[in-house]
Amino acid sequence: MAAATDAPGLLHQLDEQDIDRRKRFVGFAPEDIQRIVKIRPVIEPKAEELADAFFEFMRSVDDSAQLFRKPNLLAEGKRLKQAHILSMVQGQYGVPYAQERLELGLLYSRGGLDVRAFLGAYNELLRLIGILIMHQAGAAQDDAFHNFTSLKKLAFFDLGLIIDVLIAERERVISAQQDAIRALSTPVLQVRDRMLVLPIIGIIDTQRAKQLTESLLLAIRANRAKVAVMDITGVAAVDSKVANHLIQTVAAARLMGARVIVTGLSADVAQALVALGVDLSAINTAGDLQGGLEEAEQILGYRVVRDHDAAPA
Repeated sequence: MAAATDAPGLLHQLDEQDIDRRKRFVGFAPEDIQRIVKIRPVIEPKAEELADAFFEFMRSVDDSAQLFRKPNLLAEGKRLKQAHILSMVQGQYGVPYAQERLELGLLYSRGGLDVRAFLGAYNELLRLIGILIMHQAGAAQDDAFHNFTSLKKLAFFDLGLIIDVLIAERERVISAQQDAIRALSTPVLQVRDRMLVLPIIGIIDTQRAKQLTESLLLAIRANRAKVAVMDITGVAAVDSKVANHLIQTVAAARLMGARVIVTGLSADVAQALVALGVDLSAINTAGDLQGGLEEAEQILGYRVVRDHDAAPA
């Protein structure tokens, strides 16, 4: 199956060349179309019944899916599934046919269907169709078997499209969740006018370092910041790639008119950076977050004065 970055994108990526390639994957040939059309009179009268059986099987194995808690969505699913069964025996399997399968996959995704339950229901649907074809064949069992085999090829063609959508939608949701987690894990806080604090906790890999840089630079621009305190007290280890990326972050912030003070360098991280030969001469550092904030306040011209008349805490 073709790789996909998002399900809606698949609707626009399909063309005749891609469809022909997918048909070759399942061995679908022109003679299969001729065989499938022969069983149209058998399938068409049973389309609604088959669609109902498909969803009833899914309900029996996965009744917790959102699809079965939303009557409107379930009704739309049954309508699309009935249309799918009818279109399977019409003999036209180009781009419009394939796009209908993708739209059906999107509905399954919105309904929160378990892929395993869907595959089980799909297998049950094919079993029921096979029984219908063989029962109506009478003495022509060999012809009926070949007709059903051709329909199964088309069914696997359809299955590939629908599974592509389900996988793409799952990847899209996971990616969105990861983006949200990364955003929460690197918050940029404004503590004073034109002063930002960026506390970092956990492991910094290359991807997170890039996201950190982007968040900081956007915050500097949005808040017209002059100084940013980057606290890495909660960072256990920094490799050379990440260290160099931090240096580049400091340089980029400087180009935007802001100074970055790095605080909370642990002894292990400091020794590792020295051993790696990373040039930290361009970075302002402070021992801890309090020291970094005090230095940032001095840069901005703030002066903290103790109120001697205040009652002790």
